[in-house]
Amino acid sequence: MAVIRKAQVETPVLAIDLDALEYNIKVVSDFLVDKKAKLRPHFKTHKSLMIAHMQVNAGAKGITCAKLGEAEVLVKGGIKDVLIANQIVEATKIDRLAGLAKIAKLTVCVDNELNVEALSEAAVVHNATIYVYIEIDVGMGRCGVNTKEEVLALATLISQSEGLVFEGFQAYAGQLSHNPQKDVRVKGVKDAVAKVTEAKDYLNQHSIEVNQISGAGTGTYNITGDNTVYTELQAGSYVFMDNDYNRLNLDLKQSLTILTTVIHKRGGVAVSDAGQKTCCIAAGSPNILGHESFKVALSEEHGTITDSNDELHYLEKIEYIPSHCCTTVNLHDNYYCFRGDVLEGISPIEGRGKIR
Repeated sequence: MAVIRKAQVETPVLAIDLDALEYNIKVVSDFLVDKKAKLRPHFKTHKSLMIAHMQVNAGAKGITCAKLGEAEVLVKGGIKDVLIANQIVEATKIDRLAGLAKIAKLTVCVDNELNVEALSEAAVVHNATIYVYIEIDVGMGRCGVNTKEEVLALATLISQSEGLVFEGFQAYAGQLSHNPQKDVRVKGVKDAVAKVTEAKDYLNQHSIEVNQISGAGTGTYNITGDNTVYTELQAGSYVFMDNDYNRLNLDLKQSLTILTTVIHKRGGVAVSDAGQKTCCIAAGSPNILGHESFKVALSEEHGTITDSNDELHYLEKIEYIPSHCCTTVNLHDNYYCFRGDVLEGISPIEGRGKIR
């Protein structure tokens, strides 16, 4: 088979450095070897069955996802323990969820009684078992309940509902994950731990057992996972990293880039063939690998690069480091997987576009 190198690949493409990817998976897996928390990494970052199976093979207990459509991809792809870290409330989706729960262990999050009742009804119809986490708001200000009394009311209802099993809490403090100040992340995790511990103790006082407490992201995996009350870590971006997370000095490598070609060069300026339809800029413009100080401005199909010393050249292949890896991945259909400079394979992004 002919060897294909980066310089020969038509661009733009989403590229994976396999050595760096494998390193990142090992770092987080090794960190948890002697910890009580288990890894349940988030599918929303990579949306790839290949990577999900790599994570499970490295010790992950299961996979987290954000959408029912992602859960369907995972179960169809052989992942048998899936957490949907979200509320599934529409009747048609609940019916799909209950059907899926017959062939895999499915856990879903709730924060109101009407949802619990609807999930129970669907589970009975499908003769399925649905596992349930109560979502507790630990600072996101998004979904979830806030008081131990609300938690008790929901846990009691779930425990009494046919077809449902109360497993524990979803307590994701995503507002901490990207904060570059470690002391802020440490304090935030401490506050989250205190809140969920209070709720757990309150349920125990009322003879309800809490088996799992799930949360944490890439920026807090080594804080939340350091033998706190949490039992599951939902870190996702650690496999790839991005400009935002690279500020946190987590000892993880950049494994995801956008391979692009310089299609125009003039004094002080280079233009590449990758723009906003290839690289998300919600968290800022990308950097260029090896030229991180260069400024990049993306329009729809182009990247205009300030190249003051004319270091870049016409037809040169360069690589963007995206500011946010998760939303960038969702723009692409395939990964181009490289071992060093050599293309080792092209892998589909099966979960791409699963917004329902």
